Amino acid sequence: MLPGCIARTAVDIVTLPVRAGAQAADWATTSQDESDRNYGREMRKKEEREGKEMKKRDKERRRACKEAGYDDCN
Repeated sequence: MLPGCIARTAVDIVTLPVRAGAQAADWATTSQDESDRNYGREMRKKEEREGKEMKKRDKERRRACKEAGYDDCN
């Protein structure tokens, strides 16, 4: 039984750096799914910012129109 334990331990020691390297590479890279998810998140944030800016511009335009004395300021 002892020789089997030693062999198993030796295999674990030899393969440990390979496994650790593979895990580090996995952590360092971005999967396509992750990339797509991040892109979608950024696009939603961008659209939200643009929507807020558009509302702000429209509100300012209507305010300026009313101050100028125009009746139809929609």
